[in-house]
Amino acid sequence: MGRGDLSNEEWARLEPHLPKNVGRGGRWQSHRRVINGILFRQRTGIPWRDLPTRFGKWKTVHDRHRRWSADGTWERVLQAVQAQADAEGRVYWSMVSVDSTVCRVHQHAAGAPKLAPLIPGKRSRPAQHRSDEALGRSRGGLSTKIHLAGEGGLRPLALLVTPGQWGDAPQMIPVLDRVRVPRPSGGRPRTRPDHLSGDKAYSSRRNRRYLRRRHIKHTIPERRDQRSHRRNRGSKGGRPSVFDRARYVRRNEVERTVNRIKNFRAVATRYDKRAYVFHGTATVAAIQLWLRR
Repeated sequence: MGRGDLSNEEWARLEPHLPKNVGRGGRWQSHRRVINGILFRQRTGIPWRDLPTRFGKWKTVHDRHRRWSADGTWERVLQAVQAQADAEGRVYWSMVSVDSTVCRVHQHAAGAPKLAPLIPGKRSRPAQHRSDEALGRSRGGLSTKIHLAGEGGLRPLALLVTPGQWGDAPQMIPVLDRVRVPRPSGGRPRTRPDHLSGDKAYSSRRNRRYLRRRHIKHTIPERRDQRSHRRNRGSKGGRPSVFDRARYVRRNEVERTVNRIKNFRAVATRYDKRAYVFHGTATVAAIQLWLRR
């Protein structure tokens, strides 16, 4: 077993959730060896063609990652691993925080074909495909932003990829709508945390109205301009939002979660041309964080 490869314990937790060889056609190459190759590229950020030969053909590793990013396999594996952790009581729903991080885009990630991609072997589009390929343009160059919801155990519950210049507040609701942890014993998946935390960037009337409608308690500081506008309106401005300073201290948990995800060099710097492939890259990083004890 090489450095960074899946341990026997991690593989035992991951293997039951991977696709099986069924029906006619070719057989999958060893899932464990291919996934170790994907994780090696995640950790080092090297080009696919430079993968060591111990992982097999580089194209096999690349195509497996691209296919599973397109058809939603990585998303299903992430939910399955989260469900297993939730059944063991290892998901800390007491505080879930939202945040975002900007990832620099390498010049090789630009120039994707304008034609929308297809899922290999199918005629449908990848679920995470974006026409803008999540590429943001600014004075600093190309960038991509990852929005995430993280729980108290420093692991992401949901991810969303957008261009780097997009704001945080409009993406809070789409990120929370992606939180979906199935229950192995049956019933509806859990989608609602006990408490939500966010910084001033997420303070908006739309977001607070959404959280109240879902009966989610939240700790989001109010921006200074919003406080002044509310006071100027008098009684029509409504009551001030409740802010629990003691709970807000735990917001560092999501920032530490972001740091753990960006320890993967292929996430900290984007090399993937397609947005759905980069979303799969970030999802694989989240899966590995959930597999660790």
